[in-house]
Amino acid sequence: MTHRSPVHLDSETEIHHFLGYEITVHRLLSWNGGKQGPATSVLCKFLEKTQQISLRGKSVLELGAGTGLVSIVASLLGGWVTATDLPEVLENLTENLDANTKGRSKYAPQVEVLQWGRNLARSFPLSIYHYDFVLAADVVHGGHGCLHELLDTMCHFCHRGTTTLLWAHEFRRKTDLAFKAQLKRALHTKLLLEKGDVRIYMGWGKRTKRPSHWTF
Repeated sequence: MTHRSPVHLDSETEIHHFLGYEITVHRLLSWNGGKQGPATSVLCKFLEKTQQISLRGKSVLELGAGTGLVSIVASLLGGWVTATDLPEVLENLTENLDANTKGRSKYAPQVEVLQWGRNLARSFPLSIYHYDFVLAADVVHGGHGCLHELLDTMCHFCHRGTTTLLWAHEFRRKTDLAFKAQLKRALHTKLLLEKGDVRIYMGWGKRTKRPSHWTF
């Protein structure tokens, strides 16, 4: 008989293949925010195949990690990874990371609570927390009402031009284009990949002081 962890009783299983590994993750059915969109897989494939970017030995932060698939791939690529999300998904996220990286990754990925736009200077002071890369996939949803907070969070970590943002998203709504426009107000951006409706953008270095407000 197969025994399932209590956290998996209300979940569905997804199986992916990257870097020669079978990666099995559980997604909580009770939490809509954990639903994986196509940008997550596209970003993972990009990280797996690209010659432009290497995560080996680099400090990596993922925003809105969900099931942790992007963080798992980043860890398998040799990154020193911190996966972040809301408190209610951290147990499932931790189990997914542990199950797919133990014995495979040089560095054990870490998990932290990060609520976009809230107490960033206190919880993640820039004097202590520095990341080479910030990864974000399938995090822009017009209905979740946190776009301003997400932009603040991206800008907080992309300080001094020493942190590179990799943002992957499926563009389907007007709010998607508006979000991109606002991000370009604050950071230099470059389109790295376009596959169907999914695009991956690189962001780095502040253009100006962070805007005092965002316009959507």
